[in-house]
Order: sequence, then structure tokens, then C-alpha cells
Amino acid sequence: MIGVLAVQGDVEAHLGTLAAAGVRAQAVKRVSELASVDGLVFPGGESTTQALLIEAAGLRRPIEEALASGMPALGTCAGLIMLARSIVGGRPDQWSFRALDVTVVRNGFGRQVRSFEADLTVRGLDAKPMRAAFIRAPVITAIGPGVTTLATVPYEFDDGSKRDVDVVVAQGAIVATSFHPELVGDPRLHLLAFASLL
Repeated sequence: MIGVLAVQGDVEAHLGTLAAAGVRAQAVKRVSELASVDGLVFPGGESTTQALLIEAAGLRRPIEEALASGMPALGTCAGLIMLARSIVGGRPDQWSFRALDVTVVRNGFGRQVRSFEADLTVRGLDAKPMRAAFIRAPVITAIGPGVTTLATVPYEFDDGSKRDVDVVVAQGAIVATSFHPELVGDPRLHLLAFASLL
């Protein structure tokens, strides 16, 4: 059973993507629901709001313990921020689970008007490109030695600089993306993230 953290964000699209791929999934809003799942999706949304609601639901410590014990996880967009070790551009009191050794910049790809789509080649998937929707997406600016880059995208930033940016990374049982794979009807990253359970 795969859980989708359902305090805020794009929960239904993840549940639909998993269901369409034949994977049993349920929303997770309470500690009792977390205890009944084997893997967890951290969806896109608004990371500061998610952090507040996670604490209000009493889920922060149980999720920390689940991640520390090796529970497989997929973080998308704000979910990447919630898993990251370091956040740039967040509120002074913003916290994360620090389970993924990356530094991220909130809204690093720019504001809503800079949202875009791109075709990516993702290591670990078949050769068919994956369509990726970047919506106020975070940018990974640094990765630790235990993190593997699975996909990059070329991007021109507001200052005119151009570089390839890591947009899918993995470390241990965690896979995380800067974009929203649940919006394009392609379940391959979900299946990759939870392959050990399926």
C-alpha cells in the first residue's frame, strides 16, 4: 500500500496515477493511516503550509521515523523541498525532513509565468522520454555524495545564465523531482520509486 501525504497539495492526481498503474494507494492525513502504508508520496503544493499542517496532524515525528527506517518515498516539487537537507528562500522557521542530501531553492525556476514543460531522459526508465511539468518549481543547487542524478534539464535563468539543472535525484529509498509527474499521465517515476515494494 502506497500512501500519499494528504495535508495539502496535489493529492488526488497522485492517487489517480498510482491507481491507473494498478498500485494500491490511499491518502494519509493521520498517524494511524501512515502506519498502514509501506511507501509515501510527498506531493507538490506549498511547502510552508504543508509543514504547518504536518505538525498540526502530529505527523512530523512519525514520518521522520518512517524515513529513518528506510520507508521508500517519492517527493515531487514541494515534496522535494520537504525532503531536502537545506532550503534556500524559505521562511526563517521553515523546516524539512532532511532525509535527502540536497540543497534546493524554492521557486528557483521562477514565478508562475515561468512555468514550462520539457521532455526528459530519466536513468532507470525505458528510452521513451518523460514529459515533465515545472510549475513554480524548486531548483536543486547542490547534491551530496550519496545522491544520484537521474535526469537534468537545460534552463536559462532570469539573469541570462544557462546550465543543466538536476531535476530527478535519488538517495537510498528516496526519489525526488522538481516537477509534477502526476500531471502528465505517466506513472513510471512512481513505479521506479516504489519498485522495491511492487
